[in-house]
Amino acid sequence: MKKIILFADPGIDDSIAIIYALMHPEIEVLAIVSSYGNVTKQKAVDNAAFLLMEAGFPSLPMIGGTNSPLSGETPEYYPEIHGADGLGPLSPPPYKGHLNNFSDLYDILHAHSDITIVDIGRNTALAHLFLLGSDIEPHIKDIFLMGGAFFVPGNVTPSAEANFYGDPVAANIVLSRFTPIYIIPLNVTSKAVITPHHIQEIEAASSHPLIPIIKDLMKYYTEAYQTLIPGIEGAPLHDVLTLYLMINPEAGRYVRRAVTVFMEGEGKGTSIADFRPGSRSRLGDPAICLEFDVQAFVEDFILTISSSTGGRRKREGRS
Repeated sequence: MKKIILFADPGIDDSIAIIYALMHPEIEVLAIVSSYGNVTKQKAVDNAAFLLMEAGFPSLPMIGGTNSPLSGETPEYYPEIHGADGLGPLSPPPYKGHLNNFSDLYDILHAHSDITIVDIGRNTALAHLFLLGSDIEPHIKDIFLMGGAFFVPGNVTPSAEANFYGDPVAANIVLSRFTPIYIIPLNVTSKAVITPHHIQEIEAASSHPLIPIIKDLMKYYTEAYQTLIPGIEGAPLHDVLTLYLMINPEAGRYVRRAVTVFMEGEGKGTSIADFRPGSRSRLGDPAICLEFDVQAFVEDFILTISSSTGGRRKREGRS
């Protein structure tokens, strides 16, 4: 069982990832940190709270993250992808319940010795975790980041992926402060496409109360992607893939290289690593995912979301 703290900015993709993490029998979510990114921090908190309530985890610690990047710039949002409130056709009510303090993260970390941190949004809150805390590294097993783009165009500029572009200062802080780090970049996550046919398979196999929500989110998300990328059959679940590879490391192929993120100018947010023939890794370099087993990912997603009892279910043949 993987114990994780999930940093997110839901967002449709992040929301599906939250549901996947809650339903996966090999993941124990210790807390969710909601920050600005795809939407404002407040909307991210509202969306995360809505999902936790609908999934039956109303008491799971939810922590308010950050409002804006370390640069002080005004965040950019993408309603054309995620909708005005971040959940496509859904508009969750404002959250009126208890929101844990950011400092509670240190209590959670010190209560465990093998936590995996998964950051599927801007890295601002995670950078603050290192900048404000001390003696936390021994309690963190590893970090998985969805971010960066290598060998392909970015999705917010010709060279930059949205998470690293949103706060390149924070990305560099995280990359320099901890090891081991696993980067799941845009050029890989773009292949994690879930189609309407896959959603139909899930719907036919399960009557879980979250299925209608997933169906509505994926319909909106797929239509948005089909407008952006004519001919695409579905929508890529960038953030779900990051969780999948955390649980199934054998399904990915990695290379270790130092990574730098440009912090200003036309190249802002661009992630750079040396992939030239003869280039070598150094001890502590991040592991960059280059490819993964697409079919195994799709099968795992269908199986996980089709579960009728969520994270309490154990897969046949696994403990």
